Amino acid sequence: MTLAPAVRPLLICATEVVRAERLSPSFVRVHLATPELADLGVGPRSYDQRVKLVFPDQVEGVDGPLPVVGDGEDWYADWLALPQPERGHMRTYTVRDVLGSGAETRLVVDLVVHGVAGPAGEVHGEAGPGSRWAAAARPGSRVVLVGPRRGMPYGGIELDPPAGAELLLAGDETAVPAVLATLAQLEPTARGAAFLEVPLAGDVQSAVHPEGVRVTWLAREGAAHGALLHAAVLEHLGAGHAGAESAPVVPDVPEAEIDPELWETPTHSSSGEELDPVVRAVGDDLADVYAWIAGESRLVTGLRRALVRDLGLDRRRVAFMGYWREGRPMGA
Repeated sequence: MTLAPAVRPLLICATEVVRAERLSPSFVRVHLATPELADLGVGPRSYDQRVKLVFPDQVEGVDGPLPVVGDGEDWYADWLALPQPERGHMRTYTVRDVLGSGAETRLVVDLVVHGVAGPAGEVHGEAGPGSRWAAAARPGSRVVLVGPRRGMPYGGIELDPPAGAELLLAGDETAVPAVLATLAQLEPTARGAAFLEVPLAGDVQSAVHPEGVRVTWLAREGAAHGALLHAAVLEHLGAGHAGAESAPVVPDVPEAEIDPELWETPTHSSSGEELDPVVRAVGDDLADVYAWIAGESRLVTGLRRALVRDLGLDRRRVAFMGYWREGRPMGA
C-alpha cells in the first residue's frame, strides 16, 4: 500500500512577480504568482495577516539565486543553519490582497522602499535586502513565500477587537499595508480612527474604509520618526496638546525599556508579562477603545507606555507590535 504524502502545515514555495508597481516614493506593490498558491490559506477576513518572504542574499540585476527553504518539521532551524548565501534574508510582510483563484491565485504584497531621498535631500531609512529587492522588482523576479496553507492552522492575525469597540489603528510606513488591508475589510458599521505616518506627502494613498472610521495621514517631510504619530494619537484620545506652538517631539523612551521585538497582544507578551485577570476601569471616553499599533519599536514602546501606563487602557484591549528597530537589521 502506498501512503499519501503528509500535507505540510505551511505553504513554502517559490513565487514569481507577474506585476510590479511603484505606488509612491516609498512603496512598491508586487503581484506574486505560482500554481502552488491554489493552496494559500488566506480567508476573507485576513486583516493584518502576516506572511514571510525570503529574498536572495544578493540582488544581482533583478535576482540572485533563490534561497533554500525546506518544508520539514524543523524548517526554520534548518534554514538558519544554512550559510548566509544559501539562506538569503527572511522578512515579514502583510497580505495586501488575494486575487483570482486556483492555480491563477495572485498574492498582492506592498513593500516599503527605504533609502528614498526627500525634497531637501534627506534619506528616509537605510535600504535592506527587502527594500533593495522591491526597488529592482519586475515581472520575472522571484522570491520564496512562507505562508498559511489552506485548512491548516497558521495564525499571524493580531487584530481582534471586541464587538462594538471604537477602533484606534496607528502605525508608521511599515504598518501602512496592514492598516489599509484592515480598513478595507471592516464591517460598514465600524467606527474609530486610523493614523498613518509616512516619510513623504507623496506616500499618501487612497484608502477604502467605513464611513465611521476617520483616516489621517501624517507626512514627516524631515520630522523625527514617530513624533507626528505619537502626538496625533494622544490628541485623539484627549491627552495631547492641540494647537501647541512647538513642533511634536519623539517621547524620551530609555534604551533599556525598548524591546526590539516588542509584541504585546491580548494573548501574548514578548516580555513575559502576565495579563491582569481583572478588567481595569478607565474613563468613559476610553472605555470602548481597542488599539492596534505597529511600527518602529521605540515609537510603539512610547505609545504603549502612554496608553497602558498613563491612560490606563486595559491590556486585553490593545495590540502593540514592534515591526522593526531603527539602527538594527530587521529580523525574520
